[in-house]
Amino acid sequence: MKIHPTALVDPDAQIGVDVEIGPFSVVGPQALIGNKSIVHSHVVIEGNVVIGTGNFIGQGAIIGTAPQDLSFSPERKTKVEIGNDNMIREYCTIHRGSPEGSVTKIGDNNFLMVGTHVGHNCEIGNNVVIANNCLLAGHVRVDDGAFLGGGSTFHQHMHVGRLVMVQGSSAFGKDLPPFVIAAERNSVFGVNMIGLRRAGFSAQDRDEIRTAFKLVYLSGLNISQALKQAAATEFGAVAREFFDFVAAAKKRGVCPYKTLEGRALSRP
Repeated sequence: MKIHPTALVDPDAQIGVDVEIGPFSVVGPQALIGNKSIVHSHVVIEGNVVIGTGNFIGQGAIIGTAPQDLSFSPERKTKVEIGNDNMIREYCTIHRGSPEGSVTKIGDNNFLMVGTHVGHNCEIGNNVVIANNCLLAGHVRVDDGAFLGGGSTFHQHMHVGRLVMVQGSSAFGKDLPPFVIAAERNSVFGVNMIGLRRAGFSAQDRDEIRTAFKLVYLSGLNISQALKQAAATEFGAVAREFFDFVAAAKKRGVCPYKTLEGRALSRP
Protein backbone atom coordinates (compact mmCIF):
# COMPACT_ATOMS: atom_id res chain seq x y z
CA MET A 1 0.00 0.00 0.00
CA LYS A 2 1.35 3.41 -1.00
CA ILE A 3 -0.49 6.44 0.40
CA HIS A 4 0.90 9.93 -0.19
CA PRO A 5 1.45 11.85 3.07
CA THR A 6 -0.91 14.64 1.96
CA ALA A 7 -3.82 12.25 1.30
CA LEU A 8 -6.59 12.14 3.92
CA VAL A 9 -7.62 8.52 4.36
CA ASP A 10 -10.05 7.83 7.19
CA PRO A 11 -8.75 5.09 9.51
CA ASP A 12 -12.05 3.23 9.11
CA ALA A 13 -11.68 3.00 5.32
CA GLN A 14 -10.81 -0.48 4.06
CA ILE A 15 -7.81 -0.33 1.73
CA GLY A 16 -6.60 -3.44 -0.09
CA VAL A 17 -3.13 -4.71 -0.92
CA ASP A 18 -0.93 -2.80 -3.39
CA VAL A 19 -3.29 0.19 -3.50
CA GLU A 20 -1.85 3.61 -4.40
CA ILE A 21 -3.51 6.83 -3.23
CA GLY A 22 -2.09 10.09 -4.58
CA PRO A 23 -1.56 13.59 -3.17
CA PHE A 24 -4.47 15.51 -1.64
CA SER A 25 -7.01 12.75 -2.19
CA VAL A 26 -9.76 12.25 0.39
CA VAL A 27 -11.11 8.79 1.25
CA GLY A 28 -14.04 8.58 3.65
CA PRO A 29 -14.74 6.07 6.43
CA GLN A 30 -17.22 3.93 4.47
CA ALA A 31 -14.97 3.42 1.45
CA LEU A 32 -13.65 0.02 0.43
CA ILE A 33 -10.92 0.01 -2.23
CA GLY A 34 -9.87 -3.36 -3.64
CA ASN A 35 -6.39 -4.68 -4.28
CA LYS A 36 -4.07 -3.18 -6.90
CA SER A 37 -6.22 -0.11 -7.48
CA ILE A 38 -4.69 3.29 -8.21
CA VAL A 39 -6.25 6.51 -6.96
CA HIS A 40 -4.51 9.56 -8.38
CA SER A 41 -4.32 13.04 -6.86
CA HIS A 42 -7.22 15.23 -5.69
CA VAL A 43 -9.75 12.38 -5.83
CA VAL A 44 -12.72 12.42 -3.42
CA ILE A 45 -14.32 9.10 -2.40
CA GLU A 46 -17.19 9.86 -0.05
CA GLY A 47 -20.07 7.87 1.44
CA ASN A 48 -20.63 4.13 1.09
CA VAL A 49 -18.46 3.25 -1.90
CA VAL A 50 -17.23 -0.26 -2.77
CA ILE A 51 -14.50 -0.37 -5.41
CA GLY A 52 -13.20 -3.70 -6.71
CA THR A 53 -9.71 -4.73 -7.76
CA GLY A 54 -7.43 -3.29 -10.40
CA ASN A 55 -9.26 -0.02 -10.92
CA PHE A 56 -7.65 3.24 -12.04
CA ILE A 57 -9.19 6.51 -10.83
CA GLY A 58 -7.80 9.66 -12.42
CA GLN A 59 -7.09 13.08 -11.00
CA GLY A 60 -10.00 15.06 -9.61
CA ALA A 61 -12.60 12.29 -9.88
CA ILE A 62 -15.42 12.46 -7.34
CA ILE A 63 -17.17 9.23 -6.37
CA GLY A 64 -20.03 8.63 -3.95
CA THR A 65 -21.15 12.15 -3.19
CA ALA A 66 -24.83 13.02 -2.76
CA PRO A 67 -27.04 12.81 -5.85
CA GLN A 68 -28.35 15.87 -7.65
CA ASP A 69 -31.91 15.07 -6.64
CA LEU A 70 -34.01 17.69 -4.85
CA SER A 71 -35.90 14.93 -3.02
CA PHE A 72 -32.73 13.43 -1.53
CA SER A 73 -32.12 13.64 2.21
CA PRO A 74 -28.62 13.10 3.64
CA GLU A 75 -29.70 10.49 6.19
CA ARG A 76 -30.62 7.99 3.48
CA LYS A 77 -28.35 4.96 3.26
CA THR A 78 -27.34 4.62 -0.37
CA LYS A 79 -24.14 3.57 -2.10
CA VAL A 80 -21.92 3.17 -5.16
CA GLU A 81 -20.63 -0.23 -6.30
CA ILE A 82 -17.80 -0.41 -8.83
CA GLY A 83 -16.47 -3.72 -10.16
CA ASN A 84 -12.99 -4.66 -11.35
CA ASP A 85 -10.47 -3.35 -13.88
CA ASN A 86 -12.26 -0.11 -14.70
CA MET A 87 -10.52 2.95 -16.11
CA ILE A 88 -12.12 6.08 -14.61
CA ARG A 89 -10.30 9.10 -15.96
CA GLU A 90 -9.90 12.67 -14.77
CA TYR A 91 -12.80 14.66 -13.31
CA CYS A 92 -15.43 11.95 -13.63
CA THR A 93 -18.33 12.24 -11.19
CA ILE A 94 -20.25 9.19 -9.96
CA HIS A 95 -23.10 9.90 -7.53
CA ARG A 96 -24.54 7.44 -5.06
CA GLY A 97 -28.15 6.23 -5.20
CA SER A 98 -31.04 8.46 -4.23
CA PRO A 99 -33.92 6.28 -2.86
CA GLU A 100 -33.28 4.61 0.48
CA GLY A 101 -31.14 1.49 0.11
CA SER A 102 -30.45 2.05 -3.59
CA VAL A 103 -27.19 1.73 -5.52
CA THR A 104 -25.35 3.25 -8.46
CA LYS A 105 -23.59 0.33 -10.17
CA ILE A 106 -20.64 0.10 -12.55
CA GLY A 107 -19.52 -3.35 -13.71
CA ASP A 108 -16.13 -4.55 -14.99
CA ASN A 109 -13.66 -3.46 -17.67
CA ASN A 110 -15.34 -0.15 -18.42
CA PHE A 111 -13.61 2.99 -19.70
CA LEU A 112 -15.04 6.29 -18.50
CA MET A 113 -13.17 9.11 -20.23
CA VAL A 114 -12.51 12.61 -18.91
CA GLY A 115 -15.48 14.48 -17.47
CA THR A 116 -18.05 11.68 -17.61
CA HIS A 117 -21.00 12.17 -15.25
CA VAL A 118 -22.82 9.08 -13.96
CA GLY A 119 -25.96 10.17 -12.14
CA HIS A 120 -27.63 8.48 -9.21
CA ASN A 121 -28.91 4.92 -9.65
CA CYS A 122 -27.33 4.43 -13.06
CA GLU A 123 -26.38 0.88 -14.00
CA ILE A 124 -23.39 0.45 -16.29
CA GLY A 125 -22.67 -3.09 -17.50
CA ASN A 126 -19.31 -4.48 -18.60
CA ASN A 127 -16.91 -3.45 -21.38
CA VAL A 128 -18.68 -0.13 -21.90
CA VAL A 129 -16.84 2.91 -23.29
CA ILE A 130 -18.16 6.33 -22.31
CA ALA A 131 -16.25 9.09 -24.07
CA ASN A 132 -15.37 12.56 -22.79
CA ASN A 133 -18.04 14.74 -21.20
CA CYS A 134 -20.97 12.36 -21.57
CA LEU A 135 -23.81 13.13 -19.16
CA LEU A 136 -25.95 10.30 -17.78
CA ALA A 137 -28.96 11.45 -15.77
CA GLY A 138 -30.40 9.41 -12.91
CA HIS A 139 -31.50 5.80 -13.41
CA VAL A 140 -29.89 5.42 -16.87
CA ARG A 141 -29.00 1.83 -17.74
CA VAL A 142 -26.22 1.03 -20.22
CA ASP A 143 -25.78 -2.61 -21.25
CA ASP A 144 -22.58 -4.49 -22.06
CA GLY A 145 -20.31 -3.36 -24.87
CA ALA A 146 -22.03 -0.07 -25.63
CA PHE A 147 -19.99 2.88 -26.90
CA LEU A 148 -21.23 6.38 -26.02
CA GLY A 149 -19.66 9.11 -28.13
CA GLY A 150 -18.20 12.21 -26.51
CA GLY A 151 -20.46 15.01 -25.33
CA SER A 152 -23.65 12.95 -25.61
CA THR A 153 -26.50 13.28 -23.11
CA PHE A 154 -28.95 10.68 -21.82
CA HIS A 155 -32.32 11.44 -20.19
CA GLN A 156 -33.23 9.94 -16.83
CA HIS A 157 -34.67 6.41 -16.75
CA MET A 158 -33.67 5.61 -20.34
CA HIS A 159 -32.05 2.32 -21.40
CA VAL A 160 -29.15 1.85 -23.82
CA GLY A 161 -29.02 -1.69 -25.18
CA ARG A 162 -26.09 -4.02 -25.69
CA LEU A 163 -23.43 -3.05 -28.27
CA VAL A 164 -25.14 0.21 -29.17
CA MET A 165 -22.86 2.70 -30.93
CA VAL A 166 -23.67 6.36 -30.21
CA GLN A 167 -22.24 9.20 -32.26
CA GLY A 168 -20.68 12.06 -30.33
CA SER A 169 -22.65 15.21 -29.45
CA SER A 170 -25.97 13.36 -29.59
CA ALA A 171 -28.93 13.50 -27.20
CA PHE A 172 -31.45 10.83 -26.24
CA GLY A 173 -34.64 10.66 -24.23
CA LYS A 174 -35.98 7.38 -25.61
CA ASP A 175 -34.59 3.87 -25.29
CA LEU A 176 -31.96 2.60 -27.73
CA PRO A 177 -32.46 -1.06 -28.73
CA PRO A 178 -29.41 -3.34 -28.72
CA PHE A 179 -27.06 -3.52 -31.70
CA VAL A 180 -28.05 -0.19 -33.30
CA ILE A 181 -26.15 2.88 -34.44
CA ALA A 182 -27.66 6.04 -32.92
CA ALA A 183 -26.96 9.72 -33.50
CA GLU A 184 -28.24 13.27 -33.42
CA ARG A 185 -31.41 13.66 -31.32
CA ASN A 186 -33.36 10.46 -30.62
CA SER A 187 -32.48 8.89 -33.97
CA VAL A 188 -31.42 5.40 -35.02
CA PHE A 189 -29.62 5.00 -38.33
CA GLY A 190 -29.00 1.27 -38.70
CA VAL A 191 -27.36 -1.84 -37.24
CA ASN A 192 -23.87 -1.72 -35.71
CA MET A 193 -22.51 -4.41 -38.04
CA ILE A 194 -18.85 -3.61 -37.41
CA GLY A 195 -19.40 -3.84 -33.66
CA LEU A 196 -21.19 -7.17 -34.08
CA ARG A 197 -18.31 -8.61 -36.11
CA ARG A 198 -15.76 -7.40 -33.57
CA ALA A 199 -17.83 -8.96 -30.79
CA GLY A 200 -17.69 -12.34 -32.57
CA PHE A 201 -21.32 -12.59 -33.71
CA SER A 202 -21.80 -15.20 -36.42
CA ALA A 203 -22.98 -14.29 -39.90
CA GLN A 204 -26.31 -15.96 -39.12
CA ASP A 205 -26.78 -13.91 -35.96
CA ARG A 206 -25.89 -10.71 -37.80
CA ASP A 207 -28.43 -11.52 -40.51
CA GLU A 208 -31.13 -12.22 -37.92
CA ILE A 209 -30.45 -8.92 -36.17
CA ARG A 210 -30.68 -7.11 -39.49
CA THR A 211 -33.99 -8.87 -40.23
CA ALA A 212 -35.32 -7.96 -36.78
CA PHE A 213 -34.30 -4.34 -37.28
CA LYS A 214 -36.06 -4.19 -40.65
CA LEU A 215 -39.25 -5.69 -39.20
CA VAL A 216 -39.43 -3.07 -36.43
CA TYR A 217 -38.19 -0.06 -38.38
CA LEU A 218 -38.68 -0.59 -42.12
CA SER A 219 -41.71 -2.86 -42.58
CA GLY A 220 -44.32 -0.11 -42.41
CA LEU A 221 -45.88 -1.79 -39.37
CA ASN A 222 -46.30 -0.03 -36.06
CA ILE A 223 -44.47 -1.42 -33.02
CA SER A 224 -47.37 -3.58 -31.82
CA GLN A 225 -47.91 -5.07 -35.26
CA ALA A 226 -44.19 -5.74 -35.75
CA LEU A 227 -43.92 -7.48 -32.38
CA LYS A 228 -46.99 -9.59 -33.13
CA GLN A 229 -45.49 -10.69 -36.43
CA ALA A 230 -42.15 -11.39 -34.73
CA ALA A 231 -43.88 -13.62 -32.18
CA ALA A 232 -45.32 -15.71 -35.00
CA THR A 233 -41.94 -16.06 -36.75
CA GLU A 234 -39.00 -18.28 -35.82
CA PHE A 235 -36.05 -16.20 -34.65
CA GLY A 236 -32.88 -17.00 -32.74
CA ALA A 237 -31.78 -15.69 -29.34
CA VAL A 238 -30.15 -12.44 -30.48
CA ALA A 239 -33.15 -11.38 -32.56
CA ARG A 240 -35.39 -12.23 -29.61
CA GLU A 241 -33.18 -10.01 -27.45
CA PHE A 242 -33.87 -7.15 -29.86
CA PHE A 243 -37.65 -7.74 -29.87
CA ASP A 244 -37.82 -8.23 -26.10
CA PHE A 245 -36.05 -4.92 -25.58
CA VAL A 246 -38.49 -3.10 -27.86
CA ALA A 247 -41.46 -4.73 -26.15
CA ALA A 248 -40.16 -3.69 -22.72
CA ALA A 249 -39.37 -0.09 -23.68
CA LYS A 250 -40.56 2.49 -21.21
CA LYS A 251 -43.36 5.00 -21.72
CA ARG A 252 -41.36 7.19 -24.12
CA GLY A 253 -40.68 4.16 -26.35
CA VAL A 254 -37.66 3.50 -28.55
CA CYS A 255 -35.85 5.99 -30.73
CA PRO A 256 -37.21 6.14 -34.31
CA TYR A 257 -35.34 5.37 -37.51
CA LYS A 258 -34.00 8.20 -39.60
CA THR A 259 -32.80 8.04 -43.20
CA LEU A 260 -29.72 9.86 -44.37
CA GLU A 261 -32.08 12.38 -45.95
CA GLY A 262 -33.56 13.01 -42.50
CA ARG A 263 -37.04 11.56 -43.04
CA ALA A 264 -38.22 9.38 -40.16
CA LEU A 265 -39.79 6.14 -41.34
CA SER A 266 -40.80 4.32 -38.16
CA ARG A 267 -44.30 4.60 -36.79
CA PRO A 268 -45.21 4.97 -33.11
